[in-house]
Amino acid sequence: MPDRGGGPTGPRMRVGRPSRRVRTLLMTLGVLAVLGMVFTMFAGFWTDWLWYRSVNYSSVFTTTLWTKIGLFFVFGLLMALAVGFNIWLAHRLRPPLSAMSMEQQNLDRYRMGIAPYKKWLLIAITALVGLIAGASASSQWRTWLMWVNGVPFGEKDPQFHLDVGFYAFDLPWYRFLLGFGFAAVILSVIAAALTHYLYGGLRITSPGARATAAATGHLSVLLGIFVTLKAVAYWLDRYGLAVKSSDFKATDNWTGLRYVDANAYLPAKTILFCIAVICALLFFATLWRRTWQLPVIGFGLMVLSAILIGGLYPAIVQKFQVQPNEQAKEAPYVEKNLKATRDAYGIDGTRVTEYPGTSKTGDKTELRDDVDRTASIRIMDPNIVSPTFQQLQQIRNYYAFPTNLDVDRYSKDGKDQDTVIGLREINLNGIPKRNWINDHFRYTHGYGAVAAEGTNADSQGRPDFTESDLPSKGDLGTYEQRVYYGEKTTMYSIVGGPQKEIDYSDDSGEKTYSYKGGSGVSLSSPVNRAAYAVAFGEPQILYSGAIGDGSRILYNRTPKERVEAVAPWLTIDGDAYPAVVDGRIQWIVDAYTTTNGYPYSSRTTLGDTTADSLTATNDNRAVVAQQNQVNYIRNSVKATVDAYTGEVKLFQWDTKDPVLKTWMKAFPGTVKAKSEISSGLMDHLRYPQDLFKVQRELLTRYHVKDATTFLSGSEVWQVPDDPTNKSGSAVPPYYLSMKMPDQQAQAFSLTTTFTPNGRDNLSAFMAVDAEAGTSDYGKIRILKLPTNTTVNGPSQVQSQFNSEQNIAETIRLLRGGDSEVEYGNLLAVPLDGGLLYVEPVYVRGGGLKYPLLRKVLVSYGGATAFEDTLDEALNKVFGAQSPTTEPPDEGDDGGTKPPPKSTDPTVQDALNDAQKAFDAGQDALKKGDWEAYGQAQKDLQDALRRAEDAQDAADKGASGAGDGGASAKPSKSPEPTGSPTGT
Repeated sequence: MPDRGGGPTGPRMRVGRPSRRVRTLLMTLGVLAVLGMVFTMFAGFWTDWLWYRSVNYSSVFTTTLWTKIGLFFVFGLLMALAVGFNIWLAHRLRPPLSAMSMEQQNLDRYRMGIAPYKKWLLIAITALVGLIAGASASSQWRTWLMWVNGVPFGEKDPQFHLDVGFYAFDLPWYRFLLGFGFAAVILSVIAAALTHYLYGGLRITSPGARATAAATGHLSVLLGIFVTLKAVAYWLDRYGLAVKSSDFKATDNWTGLRYVDANAYLPAKTILFCIAVICALLFFATLWRRTWQLPVIGFGLMVLSAILIGGLYPAIVQKFQVQPNEQAKEAPYVEKNLKATRDAYGIDGTRVTEYPGTSKTGDKTELRDDVDRTASIRIMDPNIVSPTFQQLQQIRNYYAFPTNLDVDRYSKDGKDQDTVIGLREINLNGIPKRNWINDHFRYTHGYGAVAAEGTNADSQGRPDFTESDLPSKGDLGTYEQRVYYGEKTTMYSIVGGPQKEIDYSDDSGEKTYSYKGGSGVSLSSPVNRAAYAVAFGEPQILYSGAIGDGSRILYNRTPKERVEAVAPWLTIDGDAYPAVVDGRIQWIVDAYTTTNGYPYSSRTTLGDTTADSLTATNDNRAVVAQQNQVNYIRNSVKATVDAYTGEVKLFQWDTKDPVLKTWMKAFPGTVKAKSEISSGLMDHLRYPQDLFKVQRELLTRYHVKDATTFLSGSEVWQVPDDPTNKSGSAVPPYYLSMKMPDQQAQAFSLTTTFTPNGRDNLSAFMAVDAEAGTSDYGKIRILKLPTNTTVNGPSQVQSQFNSEQNIAETIRLLRGGDSEVEYGNLLAVPLDGGLLYVEPVYVRGGGLKYPLLRKVLVSYGGATAFEDTLDEALNKVFGAQSPTTEPPDEGDDGGTKPPPKSTDPTVQDALNDAQKAFDAGQDALKKGDWEAYGQAQKDLQDALRRAEDAQDAADKGASGAGDGGASAKPSKSPEPTGSPTGT
């Protein structure tokens, strides 16, 4: 018939099939895509291996990797075999389909559809469940390593008398195995049931028997295994009661058995275990009886028993036995919890002593001399003065200091002094021109440490620098000043190649440098360059001419990041701090070992417990926790990171910690012995802040040792909010050299205060000896104030400062114009039975963009002073002069002072100039002209110095006149209000 379609005649054209060239292109693109994905995965693996090898911790990488691979394949294979075997067995036990029901006829098309692909479908299903199970198991590498390498604690729990290591190392692994077993059985039951249903072994709507004998036997065995695992779970639950958390009385994270647990839940778990074993046997017996009747009855009995025995009975015991006489019933278990919690957190040695809170000396003038002997009061707040360091010592815009500086101790003239220190790190945002070369090749490192006395300020309220300028020079001596690794150094750098780096700048111009530290990963290999180009998403690494022989890439450059990477089993303290040790800048990082399985010890959430007003404004201060909720913690490791080479060293600090010993068995050779800590490094080690914050939070409740008092909640304390800001967060602990009432000399300490729960008055003062290498290191002392008297707490003292009219008026003047007032750390010092509070006050304004110390607030025994210097404020509060400003000694004529001598004209002229400078300073202060104010202070000091020199000359000239040996120096004019002089 003729073609009526109007189309061409002849051979038909093939439609929809691509040409050979297109197919080749598509195949090539597919292969390239697969290769790209494979290389991307390889790049991540390869760069990780190169980095661990570069820091000499390749064993950490290999141990972790092989453990993960082993767990992945073992448990992935077990899951795949379990599910695959049960699918195969269900298919093998399928009934003949000669007389199919209507239900089976409807399923026939599905059977026909999968028949050609049965083998591949089985492989796909088993591979999928195996991959999921393997991936889940590989994440348990820590649990496996702790189980394999677990070391006994040498302590037994009070209920089952098992070593604590069973709960910390063994029980978590047994629970994982149990969970894996449940998952395998449940998936096997589902897979087997679907297979039986598909092939007729199970029927839902057809008349007659619902299951064949083979399907009944198969599923009964699987359900019997499930109930057997449930019996094991009941048995393990008995031990789990020792580490079970619950809300109870004064604590939200109570851990351990209570009366109802020991007398209701524990016997209930034992009974349920026996019932589950019997029920499992009934399921297994179905292989011979071929009926579900008895297993179903047994399973129903087990469920009913779980409700009645495991739920209702404990509730009845709690209601009718415990609540009517709770203290008597719970007291023995509370005592166990008190002891375990204090042991687990290292607060068992805390010494609590009664402290009156009010001065024992009637005449406060006698206490003035005691202040300097009691504490070296730090008026340089490291959390305030960073902008001052930045403005005065930044030198170049591409340098910066951390937001929060650190407090350390350095020796000067043979005496240790508290020192505020920070490193001048690289600041890429300050680079004049941002581009890839500048960011990663030229501006690569910071330069030098800057330090200032913590207890002093210069005449203008600035830090009294003991190490400053660029290159830095001062009391720290000679050391390698280049900072390639630091808290603000987060970008990668490529160093050591043909492209020179900017070292630092001075009057003669920029100095260049080429890194010689030997750290980082070599980029000489094309494979390495390609891997990093992919891993960092930066193709220029592959072909840039700035990379050549000797080029090395530095990354993972923050101290906490490096320590966490080489020791992924450690929890890292939020505050890494720098120290100049043996000619090197070393970052010191405190690290903790933790567990969540210490029986009877109450739990704490590290992220919440270590939060304070500093972490609220600076995320870099947050603890890096591998396990956020713990009930055991030890500062077991002190780590150092070299600021130039990036070398990481881990030192064993707590030689008795079984958790650390376990990880040292798992990763041999990674932690050095404590004896290898040099004396220079030991001088700068200190008690860590995050551990102290955890301990102080626990001590708000666990300072009591009496179960009755604990249950009553009458002695619960709280950590007060920081009164110096409006963050609403806890006050941070403060480092301070001071002595407690039972100490003979000052010790570098970490201190905090407590207030009663829901109130603002002071309830206790806590200090820990923070000076490493001393016999009292880590000793916690608490001064407990009487509950029947009221002593002002931090917020009340701050309110008292703000409410006094004279102080408020001065603050208003200081805030004149565009000035801002910033309150420094409110320090508390025990003194003669009372509490001395000291708070530095800074002013930022008058054209200045950084805070200067202008005033010092002091409070003691209800008296308050707001003066220019700490000495003046203390003198006013105690009504006496410090030893350095006392009037001349009385003569030997019966204690009467000789008559004053006439003033030398030269002395009088100098005093007149001093008065003029004083008046000029006052005028400048009222106008907010800080530049004129600073100049007036200089003139005042010069005039006073000239007066003193003139009087000395006059005294020498009159020394032979026989005036009884008494000579009077002119009294200095008082510093003007607002003077920024230091201590």
